[in-house]
Amino acid sequence: MAVAPTHPSPTAPLALPAQPDRTGGRAIGVLLVHGFTGSPASLKPWGQALADQGYAVEVPLLPGHGTRWQDLNRVSWHDWCTEAEAAFDRLRADCEAVVVAGLSMGGSVALRLAETRGADVSGVILVNPFVASMRTELHLLPVLKHVVPALRGVANDIKKPDQDEHGYDRLPLKGLAEVTAMWKVVVPDLKLVTQPLLYFRSNDDHVIDLSSPPTILPRARRCDPRGIDQAVRHQPRTARGRRASHFPAAQASRFRHDPRPEARRRIGPGHHALA
Repeated sequence: MAVAPTHPSPTAPLALPAQPDRTGGRAIGVLLVHGFTGSPASLKPWGQALADQGYAVEVPLLPGHGTRWQDLNRVSWHDWCTEAEAAFDRLRADCEAVVVAGLSMGGSVALRLAETRGADVSGVILVNPFVASMRTELHLLPVLKHVVPALRGVANDIKKPDQDEHGYDRLPLKGLAEVTAMWKVVVPDLKLVTQPLLYFRSNDDHVIDLSSPPTILPRARRCDPRGIDQAVRHQPRTARGRRASHFPAAQASRFRHDPRPEARRRIGPGHHALA
């Protein structure tokens, strides 16, 4: 497998090869995209759990992240999508099927990949995706970003004790304006997301409000929404505190080859549902 460099730093990208002998003889990849001001550290436990089951895994470090918060005020949302797509293409080069997954803002990036790459994407998994907000102050970003460089950060709002997602302690406003600019492209094109889509939302989330589910769910054609705390219990958590378990290789392969609704409904509490 063609892999990105993997380093010991918590914020560095993660790339792990497929083990087809553990996934029914088929190489299956999963792309995991972290959230705004976060880093791969928030998804590495999830990625390692997937790799342990035989999946190829890529967890890229999105531009502007993993360094200092000021760097997020110097990049665009196109840079994030380009980096994620490069990781996706590395998986595609060696895998028969690739599922894209995103946490928070990474959900917007994953949706954009599904919109633009079509059948190349075998399925989409969203965990507390950030594609809309009821916060009225976001409407002031076009002006505020030129006056205030950053606000108090939202990283490490984690329910599980002693966790660290190695995110920024500040919320860069020019970078946040790029997030809302991405929404203006992603949301109108949600009708293009025809892949099976599994949507998880935490019952307790202090960062993402309730406006994203009604933005995505009516538009996505094949969506299976679940509450994380109900769907997956007694499982390890991601660094963000969302419950995480293992995504089943057989179900991931069916994303591409079995369009029946019951194929995606099999991913439930009795399976290794991913959250």
